[in-house]
Amino acid sequence: MIEKFNITKVTEGKKEIVQDFIVKEIPLTINVNKKELATLLCSPNDLEVLAKGFLFTSGLIKSGGDIKSIYTDTQKWTCDIELAQDLDTNLISKRLYTSGCGKGTIFYSSVDLMYKRKLISDLKIKASQIPPLMLDFYKKSEVFLKTGGVHSAALGLGDNIVIFKEDIGRHNAVDKVIGQALSDNIKLEDKFLITSGRISSEVVFKARKTNIAIVISRGAPTNQAVRHGRSMDITIIGFARGNKLNIYSGVERIIV
Repeated sequence: MIEKFNITKVTEGKKEIVQDFIVKEIPLTINVNKKELATLLCSPNDLEVLAKGFLFTSGLIKSGGDIKSIYTDTQKWTCDIELAQDLDTNLISKRLYTSGCGKGTIFYSSVDLMYKRKLISDLKIKASQIPPLMLDFYKKSEVFLKTGGVHSAALGLGDNIVIFKEDIGRHNAVDKVIGQALSDNIKLEDKFLITSGRISSEVVFKARKTNIAIVISRGAPTNQAVRHGRSMDITIIGFARGNKLNIYSGVERIIV
């Protein structure tokens, strides 16, 4: 995920040549049933779980069992997936280009956007659990601490981080943790999602697709994220830093 470069650093008007760590970026083309579906700009690791998570959060598969085979070519940067059934063309007829890092895309159906069904969940967490979780989350961000060039995402359960991933795109990092959960047969309904970047509408849609009821970030949400969170009853927590946090929707799930 990291490449070393010699760069020129300027400090107080003085130049020096130093070695710096730069995060890698590759274009991953996902082919489904021998047809090109999408190209994701991403970090060159965990590519199969990224592809699985992308298909799942885009609503193109319902479970990991829908995938018959998956093969990643790291020379051509392609991921070839064979599904048990053909893709529903009604689901892939429209793309929504996201506000994520690079040119992200998610697929959606008009039903998803029109009705925004409320999420029914009994999941609750204590506000006091969040600061130590965010500290642990930050400490796990090894690539970020070296390069400052990636986002992180994690699935949490109780006081623990269950899955942690990093990528140049925050939506890719989210798809990676979802894809890993699918690969490991880990249920999602009782987990909450932590992300390092701002919470935008596509992150909320991904949470809804996976029945994740709580999304937490050090950053801010967008207005559309808050609107969708309230309409779908998804708990959105932003600016979770130190002992402070802001709850923008679904406040009943946070015990103070």
